[in-house]
Amino acid sequence: MLGLRALREYLHSALHLQLLPVQWSNQGEEVLIGGQAVIEGVMMRAPHSYCVVVQKPNGEFVADRQAVSKPSETHRWLGWPLIRGPVVLGQAMYLGIKALKFSAEAVVEETSPPRERQAKGFDWALALNLAFSVGFFIFLYKFVPLWMATLIASHWTPLNEQLVFNLFDGVIRLLIFLGFLVAISQWAEIRRVFEYHGAEHMVVFNFESGEPLSVENARRYPTRHPRCGTSFLIVVMLVAILIYALVPAEDFASRFLARLGLLPLILSLSYEVIRAAARRQGLLLAFAQPGLWLQRITTRRPSDAQLRVAIHALEGALELERLQGGRPVIA
Repeated sequence: MLGLRALREYLHSALHLQLLPVQWSNQGEEVLIGGQAVIEGVMMRAPHSYCVVVQKPNGEFVADRQAVSKPSETHRWLGWPLIRGPVVLGQAMYLGIKALKFSAEAVVEETSPPRERQAKGFDWALALNLAFSVGFFIFLYKFVPLWMATLIASHWTPLNEQLVFNLFDGVIRLLIFLGFLVAISQWAEIRRVFEYHGAEHMVVFNFESGEPLSVENARRYPTRHPRCGTSFLIVVMLVAILIYALVPAEDFASRFLARLGLLPLILSLSYEVIRAAARRQGLLLAFAQPGLWLQRITTRRPSDAQLRVAIHALEGALELERLQGGRPVIA
């Protein structure tokens, strides 16, 4: 029983790592309003704050909201091109898994009262969870596709050509990604997460429209959002194919080490591509289209109660943003 619970938590972390809340404004700034579905709830992120709201089995809401600093405001060089991407994504991963951990605890601890906790010190359990999630990502999307492509290439000579090999490796990576999402979407618990994912997108659309936040207004919008992190993941996989094709490695070990070493560069370039596309709505939609198709799997139409959770989370983040004296948040 303990092993099954650990597996479920591990897969939850791996899933959320692939649905990172990476969203940009049309002006190309870093995250304005982003979000992430968690277990029975939603996390919403403003520039300097975030709020997680979870609905417990008894219908009670429990919230955790905290101030968030932007690394580039503390150290300007962390906002430089090709450096800012991994920094922003690293913070998004940390906050996302922290929100997931809070939601898991809130659902289990049914007698816990609603609370707003102050920021705490570094959580080693959280860091370990993050490390396992990154390890899962590397194993599933770096090691396995390369191993399969190398194995097949050893029996089929045409695949040994550098560009063809990396295209084939990239196709395997995409198929594994799709297969993982389709397989995990069969779980009833994960379908609930995808409903909250849809609620998060609909409420972000409602906010961006300038209309008052309400269930009725949010209900008019689609569950698929062009700035969802799934679009970013597709760009990462396409950029990786191009970068790997330029690396003169011929054996498994050197190719795998190159994939590990080039990961920060690939993330940086992918971030800059999406950031540049965000300045042009038409270009953004072109890059986001594969992600929109993918969101047919990762989003579901939510209930009114799930929309209320997402609205409560966004209102909590915006209120804390105002209390900190931050500039008004606009779409």
